[in-house]
Amino acid sequence: MNNLKNKWQEKMYAAGRSVSHKALQTKRLSKKTLAFVFLLLGATLVAGVSLGFAKVADYALELNAHWVQKYPWFAWVALPFGLPLIVWLTQRFAPYTSGSGIPQVLASLSLPYGPQKTRLISLWQTLLKIPLTFMGMLAGASIGREGPSVQVGAAVMAAWGSWCKKRNLAFKGMQENDLIAAGAAGGLAAAFNAPLAGVVFAIEELGRDVLLRWERQIFIGVLAAGFIQVAIQGNNPYFSGFHGTELPNMLMWVLACALICGIAGGLFARMLFKGMAAFAPTKWRGWIRRHPVLLAGIIGLVLAALGTLYQGQTFGTGYHEASGALRRMYDAPFGVAVAKWVATILSYWAGIPGGIFTPSLTIGAMLGEHIAAVANLETGVNVLVLICMTAFLAAATQSPLTSSVVVMEMTGGQNLLFWLLIGAIFASQVSRQFSPKPFYHAAGMRFRQRVQEEYAAKPVQAVETGKPGAVRDEIVQTPAQTDKDKKEQ
Repeated sequence: MNNLKNKWQEKMYAAGRSVSHKALQTKRLSKKTLAFVFLLLGATLVAGVSLGFAKVADYALELNAHWVQKYPWFAWVALPFGLPLIVWLTQRFAPYTSGSGIPQVLASLSLPYGPQKTRLISLWQTLLKIPLTFMGMLAGASIGREGPSVQVGAAVMAAWGSWCKKRNLAFKGMQENDLIAAGAAGGLAAAFNAPLAGVVFAIEELGRDVLLRWERQIFIGVLAAGFIQVAIQGNNPYFSGFHGTELPNMLMWVLACALICGIAGGLFARMLFKGMAAFAPTKWRGWIRRHPVLLAGIIGLVLAALGTLYQGQTFGTGYHEASGALRRMYDAPFGVAVAKWVATILSYWAGIPGGIFTPSLTIGAMLGEHIAAVANLETGVNVLVLICMTAFLAAATQSPLTSSVVVMEMTGGQNLLFWLLIGAIFASQVSRQFSPKPFYHAAGMRFRQRVQEEYAAKPVQAVETGKPGAVRDEIVQTPAQTDKDKKEQ
C-alpha cells in the first residue's frame, strides 16, 4: 500500500510540475504575443497617420493645380501672403516642425536620455506639421510630405510606446531610440509604399551617427507599417508605368548622369544647410535673420514668378512631371530643372514645414530629360530619368543605398538596380566635394544644439524671473555620450 501511495504521489507531483511548466510557458508566450500585438498596433497607427497625411497632401496639390489653372493670379496672392502666415504659425505654435522633419528625428536619436529626448518630436506639436504642410502645398511651395511623414511617424510611435510603458503593457525592453527609429522608418515606408526602403533607411540613415541595438522589433515595426500600407492601398508602385532596359554603353551614361547630378545635388545640399543669410551681402544678413516672416513673403513672390514662367511646373512636389518623364509622356522645357532646383531651395529657406524627398526626385527627372535632349537620345530617355532621380537624391542626402532602394521600389525598376547603385554611390562621392557632411545630419546637429542650449538656459531664466519650481531635471548620460557632446560642441 505504501509503495502504491508513493508512486501515486510521485505521479501527481510530476503532473503538477508539468502543469506548472506549461502554465509558465503559456504565460511567457502570452506576454510575447501581447507585446507583438501592441507593436502591430503602433505600426498601424503610423501607417494610418501616413495614409491620412498622403490623402491630405494630394488634395492640396490638386486644389493648387486647379486654382492656378483657373485663376492665373492665384499664385501671386497665395505664396506672398500664405508663406508668411505659415512661418508665423510655425514659430508660434510648432517651432520644431520647420523644414523636412528627418533632421529633427536624427537629433532626437543623438540627444542624451532625459526630459529633452523627445522634445523635437512632441506628439501634438509634430501633428501640427500635417496642416502646416498642407497649407504650404496649397499655396504652391516646392515641398514634399515624405520627410514630414518620418517626423510624424517617429512622434506617433514614441508617444504610443510611452503610453504603453506607463501602463506596463509592452515595450519594457525597448529604449526610446528603438521606438523613434521604428516609427521614423515606418513613416518613410508607409509614405512611399516601400517596406524594404524603410528598413534600408533605418540602417543607413538613422543608424549612421548613433548606436541602435537593432532589435527585431524595430524591423518588424518598420515592415509592418509598410505592409499595412500595401494592404490598404494595394501593391502599386508610387510611380507606376515605368518600363525600361539597359542602354548601349550603359556605364558611360550612368557615370555621366551621376557626375552632373552629384555636382547639382552637392550644391543643393550645401545651400539648404547654409541658409540664405550665408549667401547674402554682409549688410543684409542681420535683416534676414531678424525678419523671417517678411523674408517668407519675398520668397513667395520669387516662387510665384518661377511658377508663372514655367506654367506651374515648379509648384508642389513635381510628382506629375516626374511620373510623366518615367512613362515618356513629359518633355521638360528648357531650364525647368534649374527653376525647380531654385524653387525647392527657396521653399526650404522660407522656414515652412515641408520635405525635399519628392522635389529632389523631380529635379533628378528633369535633369535626365535635359541630358537626353543635349545628347539627342531618342530611345531610353526614361532610363536616364530613372538614373538621374536616384543619383540626385543620393547626392542631396548622401544615402546611396536608401536612394537606390527607394527609387527601385517606387518605380518597379528592379532590373536596373545594379546601375542605380553605381550611379548613387558615384553621385554621393561627388556630392561630398561640395557638402562634406550629409545634409540631414548637419541640419540635425543644428537642432540638437538648439535644444541643448534652450535646456541649459532654463535655470538661468528661473533665477532671473524668480519663477518657483523651475528646476532642471537630471540628464542621464553615459561617459561616452558626454565626451561625444563635448567634441561636437
